[in-house]
Amino acid sequence: MRAWIAFVPLICCLTVSAAEGAKPSAQLTLELADGVHTWTTAQLLALPQAQNIQIPEDVSYKRAMTYRAIPMAVLLNGVNPEEHLQAVATDGFAAEMPAGPLLANEKNGSRAWLAIEQPNKPWPSLGKDQNTAGPFYLVWTHPKAGNISPEQWPYAMVKVRLLASVAERFPVMRPDPALGANDPVNQGFAIFQKSCMACHRLNGAGDSQLGPDLNQPHSPTEYFAGDYLRTYIRDPQSLRQWPQAKMPAIPASVLSDGDLDLVIGYLKHMAQRRDVAK
Repeated sequence: MRAWIAFVPLICCLTVSAAEGAKPSAQLTLELADGVHTWTTAQLLALPQAQNIQIPEDVSYKRAMTYRAIPMAVLLNGVNPEEHLQAVATDGFAAEMPAGPLLANEKNGSRAWLAIEQPNKPWPSLGKDQNTAGPFYLVWTHPKAGNISPEQWPYAMVKVRLLASVAERFPVMRPDPALGANDPVNQGFAIFQKSCMACHRLNGAGDSQLGPDLNQPHSPTEYFAGDYLRTYIRDPQSLRQWPQAKMPAIPASVLSDGDLDLVIGYLKHMAQRRDVAK
């Protein structure tokens, strides 16, 4: 779960800015049903829908932020709400997201925006690596109205692509097909896609390059005794400490105890289905 820590290294097309100290202009790629679209920073900022937005509680910066941004619905014109999208960042983070919330435009409802880092006005550093959340960052106004999780705030984003569902693309991740759609294991699979898959693979399947596989060669449900897996998810540094650790603490405000139980139930189930990947 990368949550508020960034996305397969990709080549981001750059053009050098003439302004001294300015960041290079970047390129965002959209792979949609009608083809591949590329937008430079300058082109995005020139769109008439570009505006300043206020984010009172930014997930990555942990404070109020102001961004020059465009509604994601503008860039995703022609995408259907029932379709599936993936947002990819420069560090291997790949966020799986249903299209519906990204297209929503209800008053006082959650609304997705593409925040654009202006070359002459770079955003603050996110930490010791001195990188910012740019060049492009998916942010939300009124996120609580749509139950938007931190994994749905991908930063350092360089690509958005229309894909088949996770179950279709990666059948080795699917629970036993004999289970009903409302079975707790399938509920856990749905939460896994939203909260874990941006960083982790399972049974060798998935697009993220950031975190370890959660079923090969072993499931964490097999080597964490008792409640230590829950403890690790809630506060990784309480069990393992190292300077380059990237997994953040996942509090109950982000993943409820009930949802955490469902995810662990899914992982326990998949520990018995390792052979499906062979």
